[in-house]
Amino acid sequence: MNNKVYLIDVTNRDGVQTSRILLPKLSKTMLNIYLDEMGIYQSEIGFPTLKHEVNYINANLELAKAGAIKRLHLEGWCRAIAEDVELSVKNCPDIKHLNISMSTSEIMLRGKFQGKKTWKDVLKTVSEAVTRAKDLGIETVGLNAEDASRTELDKLIEFVSVGKESGADRFRYCDTLGADDPITIYERIKALSLAARFPIEMHCHNDLGMGEAVSVAGAQGAIEAGVDAYINTTINGYGERAGNCDLVSTILALKFSHGLKDKLPLDEHVDLKKSWKMARYASYAFNLPIPINQPGVGANAFAHESGIHADGALKDRRSYELYDPEDVGRGEPDLLETGRVITTGAYGGIKGFRYVYSKLGIEFHDDNEARNILELVQYANLHTQKPLTDDELKLIAKYPEIVRMILTVNP
Repeated sequence: MNNKVYLIDVTNRDGVQTSRILLPKLSKTMLNIYLDEMGIYQSEIGFPTLKHEVNYINANLELAKAGAIKRLHLEGWCRAIAEDVELSVKNCPDIKHLNISMSTSEIMLRGKFQGKKTWKDVLKTVSEAVTRAKDLGIETVGLNAEDASRTELDKLIEFVSVGKESGADRFRYCDTLGADDPITIYERIKALSLAARFPIEMHCHNDLGMGEAVSVAGAQGAIEAGVDAYINTTINGYGERAGNCDLVSTILALKFSHGLKDKLPLDEHVDLKKSWKMARYASYAFNLPIPINQPGVGANAFAHESGIHADGALKDRRSYELYDPEDVGRGEPDLLETGRVITTGAYGGIKGFRYVYSKLGIEFHDDNEARNILELVQYANLHTQKPLTDDELKLIAKYPEIVRMILTVNP
C-alpha cells in the first residue's frame, strides 16, 4: 500500500472564523512556521480575495522564499468562481495552491441561490474556475463540495469528475454541519474514491463530537480504495460552532489506535513531539484555554488520582497510558521567573529592548538597526495586544521588512 494520509491544517482560515474571536496576522504567521516545523503538509493560510489578508499572505509567501517556511504548502481559499480565482492571483501573484469552494447539497443550492442556479450551472461554474486557476499558474487546486455529506452520492461523483477533467488535483469532502457518522462516511468515501479514482480531502466539523472519528474513517475509505487521503484539522479543534477536527487528536488516532495505526500510513514528516509547543502557542494567541481533558495536550491527559489507576501507572505506565508525555513534547518542567522581569513592547525603551534581545542571544551593533527593530516590536505588541513571545521577537529581528508587511493593513 503506497497511499498515505496527509494533514492540511485550516486553523488560519476556518479556525479564525470561530465566532467572537480574532487572531492577529503575526500570530497566524507563527502558526504557519510551527506547522512547518511539525511537518504538516499544507496550511490553509487565509483569503487572498480579502483585502486585510493580502499583505499577510504575501509576506508569508516571502518567508517561504527566504527559507523560514521550508516544506509547508501555503494555500489560499476562495469561492469556486473564475472572478475569485483571478482576484486571488492578482492580489497574491506568488500563490501556487488554492482550495476553491462551491455548495453542492440541494438545501444549500435552494437556500443560497434561490433558484438562480441549476445543478448544470454549478458544474459549469466549477469547471470554469478550475480551468482558470490552472491557466493562471496555480499548481494544486483543491475542489471543495460544501455540504457534501448532505449531497447525493451520484451528484458528488459527477462533481468530482468535472473537477478532475478540468484539472483539479484533489476533492474536498466537506461535512459542513458535522452530520456524518464514521460508518456512513467510510462507505461514501470508499464508493466515491473507487468511482472517481481521485485523492480525497476530509473536512469535518465537530457538531456531534465526532470530528476526528469521521475524518479518519473517511480517510480509511480513501486509502482502501487506493487513493491518497488528506485530513483537514485545526489546532486545539478551534472553528465554527463546536469546532473542527483537532490536529493533535487526529495524529494520535492515526499513530496509536489499534484499528488504524497499521492501516493508515501517516505522512512520515509529521512530528508529534511538536504538539505541546503548537497547542500552547495557539491557546495563547487565540486567548482560549486548552480544555483540561484535551487529548495529548490537556492538563489531565497524563494525570492519575484513583488509587487503582495511580498504582497501576506507577508500576507500569502502559497500564493506564496509551502513549507517553514525551510523545507529544511534554514532560519537561515549566520555569517561571519570579524575580526581576524586564520586558519590551509598545512602550519599551532602547535599554530594556537591548536587554531582552541579549537574553535571546541577539545583539545589535548598529544603533539605527536597533531602533528600527524596537519600533517594529512596539507596533507588533500593539498588533497582538499581548506580550510578544521569544519566537515572535526572533522573527521580527531576522525578517524585519517581511514583518513590517505583516503588520501593515491598508483600509
